[in-house]
Amino acid sequence: MTPVKHSVAVVVRREDGAFLVVRRPDDPADPLAGVWGFPAITLAPGENERAAVVRAGLVKLGVRLVPGGRHGEATADRGSYVLHLANYEAVIAAGVPSVPQPDATMTQYAEFRFTRDPGVLAEAAARGSVCAQVFLAGRAEEAARLAAFRERAGLDAVIDV
Repeated sequence: MTPVKHSVAVVVRREDGAFLVVRRPDDPADPLAGVWGFPAITLAPGENERAAVVRAGLVKLGVRLVPGGRHGEATADRGSYVLHLANYEAVIAAGVPSVPQPDATMTQYAEFRFTRDPGVLAEAAARGSVCAQVFLAGRAEEAARLAAFRERAGLDAVIDV
């Protein structure tokens, strides 16, 4: 039986709507080397997803995160294991992000930045990043729901205030 690896990815948002992305290191053995995505972490034995979000903030970004809602999940066969990943929203409660962090037992990131452009995740999604795929699929579903609402209501546009 193929082992299952449970992980969470964190969509850290600022008040202005920008979200934090991290760039993976340039490791030739990593199929996602050098791409921008979300900080992610594998759950420790007995750990729940929300606790993993908090731990990801500490060990991946050096900040204390407050987890928000769960926004999508997906499963991917990685050959030697099956990855089950859920995306969570979070906000920074304390600290300023800094990468890489000193814990060398897990992937640390080469750089980070805040963006409002979901297109920065396109390459990662195309190369198999589950967290990027889940995020982009959620945005596409939201756009489709909004378009259907506009059509039903006979509106040319909707303004989000």
